[in-house]
Amino acid sequence: MTLLSLETAAVLAIVLPIVALIIGAFVGILVFRYYQNKKLGAAQQAANKMVEDAINEVKEMRKTAARESKEELEKERAALEKEIREKQSNLSRSEQRILQREENLDKKEQSLERKADDLDTQRAVLIQKHAEADKLKAELEGAHNKVLEEIEHVAQLSKEEAKAQLIDAIRDEAKHDAAKMVRDIDAEAREEADKKAQKIVALAVQRCAVDHSSEITVSTVALPTDEMKGRIIGREGRNIRALETATGCDLIIDDTPEAVVLSCFDPVRREIARIALEKLISDGRIHPGRIEDLVEKAKKEVDVKIKEAGENAMYETNVMGLNPELVRILGRLRFRTSYGQNVLRHSIEVSHLAGIMAAELGADVTVCKRGGLLHDIGKALDHELEGTHVSIGVDVAKKYKESKAVIHCIQAHHNDVEPETIEAIIVQCCDAISGARPGARRESLDSYVKRLEKLEEIATSYEGVEKAFAVQAGREVRIIVKPEVIDDVKAMYMSKEIAKQIEQDMQYPGQIKVNVIRETRAVEYAK
Repeated sequence: MTLLSLETAAVLAIVLPIVALIIGAFVGILVFRYYQNKKLGAAQQAANKMVEDAINEVKEMRKTAARESKEELEKERAALEKEIREKQSNLSRSEQRILQREENLDKKEQSLERKADDLDTQRAVLIQKHAEADKLKAELEGAHNKVLEEIEHVAQLSKEEAKAQLIDAIRDEAKHDAAKMVRDIDAEAREEADKKAQKIVALAVQRCAVDHSSEITVSTVALPTDEMKGRIIGREGRNIRALETATGCDLIIDDTPEAVVLSCFDPVRREIARIALEKLISDGRIHPGRIEDLVEKAKKEVDVKIKEAGENAMYETNVMGLNPELVRILGRLRFRTSYGQNVLRHSIEVSHLAGIMAAELGADVTVCKRGGLLHDIGKALDHELEGTHVSIGVDVAKKYKESKAVIHCIQAHHNDVEPETIEAIIVQCCDAISGARPGARRESLDSYVKRLEKLEEIATSYEGVEKAFAVQAGREVRIIVKPEVIDDVKAMYMSKEIAKQIEQDMQYPGQIKVNVIRETRAVEYAK
């Protein structure tokens, strides 16, 4: 009994831990599954939330994309509408030009009809005069026969002798009558020619009325405040010196409130200085480096203006087919004056006048308008090339393949050669008409400009001179020399030599200051 109890106890001791282990494992499995299911549920919820967030984000992206697409569509629509409006505007201008050309054609047609009517009237008058001449001829033959009969009866002359006497008498009488008739016809023709010429000139001038204003040698630049004058002058005057050196213009800063005066006889330099100064004022950064940059930009702007001026002159006169380089040279005349008259406006006016007069006289309108526009083309280059503006203009016209008729108009407009065509005579007359308009020219301004040009010419003739500018209305010539060629001692002697040559070669009131400037610069960039 005791032995059995011990065996049972031993078995139980072995079985019970195993059962407990099995139960613990089962319970552990259940707990593990519970936590696994709980984690899976949390993961499922997180996944659902992520999906929901992704869906919301996609919806938001769709809304953003739709809004951006709509904005882009609106921009494209606005650009398209702007382009359509521009094309409509261009079409409207084209229609206006076409209508104007049609009106011009109608006017020309009416003019041709009037001329045809005049020719018909003249033809009728000639027919009537021819009939009168035939009648006079018949009367003359009858009188001739009667005279022969009387001579033969009274003088008892032979027919041959009477015929010879009668022929001599009639010849003398005919010569006298013919001379009288020629004198009357010549006087009448001269009177009619003068009247017709006056009518043609008056008509041309009336149809081409151009306003004239004499060119001046100063420009005024407005300042926002008087404080800006000090910034333009700069520390110890470095800014104003840099601007005057770069442009060749004299800046006059006086007591005039909120204004600076630019003085220079060369309109191109003055325009460059004006544009550069206005840009400096608007920019606010005024120092020598900035001044040089803006002066270069201003030069490019002036070059663009020169090209536009040539193209506008070509379109205004309806002279097409000019070489692009010739158009650019023509545009330079905008900044050239002759006796105070702007040469480009003068050339345009001569072209208009020549075209109108050529149409009235039956000459070649195209040649007259082209010759009138280009007759002073040499004045754009006469500061750079040797020779008169006529010879320079002829060379330029030949270089750019202008016709012989146009070249002859240029060559003959100042009687350098004898005019051989009616077109050359018309251009010559129109040049005189344009220059003779009241207020068109001032001889004093031209002589003043020539004096300033002579000053610069004398200064630049010396070796080592880089630039020379006549400023202060010709009372000072400012000379910039090359520092590597001219030292301080040579600069002093150069000023004396130039002053001596000015005294010998020129006539001028008062005195002229010769200012030789020798400047050395060292420039480096920090990178």
